[in-house]
Amino acid sequence: MAERLTVRTPTLEIAYEAAGSADGLPIILLHGFPDDAHAFDTVAPPLAEAGYRVLAPYLRGYGPTRFLDAATPRMAQQAAIGEDLIDFMDALGVPLAALGGYDWGGRAACIAAILAPERVKALVTIGGYNVQNTVAPSRPASALHERRYWYQWYFNTERGRLGLEQNRREICRLLWEEWSPGWRFDDASYELTAPSFHNPDFVPIVIHSYRHRHGNAPGDPRLEAIEKRLATRPPITVPTIALHGGNDGVSGPPPPESELAQFPSGTERWIVAGVGHFMPRERPATVVEAFRALLG
Repeated sequence: MAERLTVRTPTLEIAYEAAGSADGLPIILLHGFPDDAHAFDTVAPPLAEAGYRVLAPYLRGYGPTRFLDAATPRMAQQAAIGEDLIDFMDALGVPLAALGGYDWGGRAACIAAILAPERVKALVTIGGYNVQNTVAPSRPASALHERRYWYQWYFNTERGRLGLEQNRREICRLLWEEWSPGWRFDDASYELTAPSFHNPDFVPIVIHSYRHRHGNAPGDPRLEAIEKRLATRPPITVPTIALHGGNDGVSGPPPPESELAQFPSGTERWIVAGVGHFMPRERPATVVEAFRALLG
């Protein structure tokens, strides 16, 4: 059974779920929006039973994780989430770990693999290479994808900020339903995670994330150099498996040649039929299988 623990970094008191032997190779699993560490409740046990130390942190703005200083700006640009992951490893004294995640968490894992490849033994990235270019204005997508991103355009308005504040449970549940249309989750599963959206920083963190990526909110000046580096789409050099849900309601997998060019030669790309955006919940066995394939 997972144990709830906390660790202090320079910015945060990070809460995390831990399972498995303290002597095992750490596997750090990172959730996305809108979700929390419970996304990995059925991924962690088989990995822990295989001898790994499985750690699933709550990202900034989610669940019990808290900022140390009330005066710290509530920013959630991609570089900040990536830095949080490296700080988390530092605080726990983890020199080397395997990383996995999806959505925001998958982006953080990719960024950590770019910034500190010597500390990443393997990477399971759900959604593939999902590093953003926050420096140049984003180009319009297809009409279908623009419609799928309605929540992003909504959050870039004051009405959207107020709507998320007032209707966070309804909005987040709707996104679960839209992004994984074939997944029939029950009320209990959603209600286990929904309290994480009542973190006092959840709304400002979500709003900043979606405004910054579209150039409508300033970033942390400390992280400007990292954002500029990430904008060049640097390749990931650690052993990787890229997973994609074949029925992902946010975005489908990109052309294989363009995506695989961002990873080491021999990287495998698995398209999982019938699975939507929340793969760790919908098909945990596939996530476990990917780690086993990489770690032996």
